[in-house]
Amino acid sequence: MRGKNNIEWAAISRYRDELMGLAILFVVLFHIGLPRTDMFFGLKRMGNIGVDIFFFLSGMGLWFSWMKSCPSTLDSRPSTLDFYKRRFIRIYPTWLVVAGSFYIWKYLTGGKFSSGIIDLIGDITINWDFWLHDELTFWYIPATLMLYLWAPFYMELIRRHPEYRWLPVAMVMWCVAVQWVTPIHQAVGHIEIFWSRVPIFFIGINMGEAIRQKQTMNKSAIGLVILLFIMSLAMCIWLEQMRHGKFPLFVERMLYIPLTVTALLLMSRMLDKAPQRLLRVLSFVGGLSLEIYLIHSQFILPYIAKMHLGYWLTFLLVILIAIPVSWLLQKIIGRLTKIIFKP
Repeated sequence: MRGKNNIEWAAISRYRDELMGLAILFVVLFHIGLPRTDMFFGLKRMGNIGVDIFFFLSGMGLWFSWMKSCPSTLDSRPSTLDFYKRRFIRIYPTWLVVAGSFYIWKYLTGGKFSSGIIDLIGDITINWDFWLHDELTFWYIPATLMLYLWAPFYMELIRRHPEYRWLPVAMVMWCVAVQWVTPIHQAVGHIEIFWSRVPIFFIGINMGEAIRQKQTMNKSAIGLVILLFIMSLAMCIWLEQMRHGKFPLFVERMLYIPLTVTALLLMSRMLDKAPQRLLRVLSFVGGLSLEIYLIHSQFILPYIAKMHLGYWLTFLLVILIAIPVSWLLQKIIGRLTKIIFKP
C-alpha cells in the first residue's frame, strides 16, 4: 500500500516533458559565457547536467516504448527496424536541416569545420568529426543516435536476463579506463564526453521498469535522496568553482549520476505542487528541446553575446528567440516528414 508522501518513481514519467523543459534551460545557461571569478560560475558550469537528464529520460522512454511493443512471451521480440525507424523520423530530419545549414554555410564561407566535400558530407550525415576529432558543435545528436543504435540489444538482454541490469557498473569502469589506461585513452579518449554519458543513459533504461511498475520508496527515504543530492551537488560546485580545468571532467560526470537521479526525484515532487500554467510552459519548452538545442548555441547565442547584455538578459533573449523559431522549425519539418514517410 502506498503512503501519501512516498517517493514515486512514476512522477518522473508523469512530468517527463516538464523535466525536459528544465533540462534544456540548464543547457542554455551552461552555454552562456560568465567570468571565471563570478560566484555563480561553478553552478553555471553545471548546466551541462541537462544533457545527463536528457539521456536518463531518453533511456526511460525507450524502455516504455520497447515494453509496450513486446510480445507476452520471451519466444519473440519487438521489431528492431521499427524501433530504429521511429527514432530516426523524430531526430534525423531536424538534424539534417540544421546541421546541413550550419556546415554548408561554414564551408562556403571558409569556416574551419569541413576541409573538403567528403568531410562536409560526413559532418552533415553522421557528424563524423565528432567521432574522429571531438568536434563538439552538435555532439549530443550523434551521441544520442549511437546510444539508440545500442539500446534495443541492451533492452532485450535485460528483459530476458534481468541480472544484466548491473552492466552500467562496467560502463563506469570503462570510463575510468578511458581516462587512465594509456592505450585506451590514446584510442578513444578524445570522445570522453560521450563515454562518460553512457552509464546514465542505460541507468535510465534500467529505472524505466521501476517507473513503469509505479514503484515507490518509503517516505523515510527522502532523507537519503536529499543527502545524496546535497553531497553530489556540493562536490560538483566546488570542483567547478575552485578546481576548474584541473581535474578530469569524467570525474564530475560520475558525480552527475547520483545528482541526476536525485534531482529528478526532487524536481518531480516540486512539480507536483507547481501551478498548472508553469507546468504547461515547461511542457511546451520540453517538447521543443531538440530544436532549441540545435539552434540556440550556433544560430542565436553568438549574435546576442556580442551585445554584452549580461548573463541573465542574454539568457532571456536567447530563450525568447529560440522558442518561436524552434516551434516553427518543428512544425515545418513535422509536415514534411509526414509527407515523405507516409504510412
